[in-house]
Amino acid sequence: MLFLAAILLALFVLDSPWDAVVLGAAAVVELAEMSFWIRFSRRRRIQVGAETLVGGVGEVVRECRPLGQIRLDGELWEARCDQGAEIGERVQVVGRDGLTLVVEKHPQERGS
Repeated sequence: MLFLAAILLALFVLDSPWDAVVLGAAAVVELAEMSFWIRFSRRRRIQVGAETLVGGVGEVVRECRPLGQIRLDGELWEARCDQGAEIGERVQVVGRDGLTLVVEKHPQERGS
């Protein structure tokens, strides 16, 4: 956006040699911004797939005795909880078996 504004400014408003100075400065700023965002976007690893759900905390929507269903990050997942969990309880994902999440009661729920 800045580079486009600099081009328009240089073409229609500024006299020589200021048009070249403004274009050069805008190009430098544009390259610096682009390199910043490229470096920033490469800092984090891409996270996709069911493996990224391990460690997440969800809520039971169909009681797990041992099989049931939980809501995690706005999505419904089949779940297995060997301890059993009631509707509304919070559970933590500890693994997965295919597309079924293996869950345990959340540490805060165990105390009650």
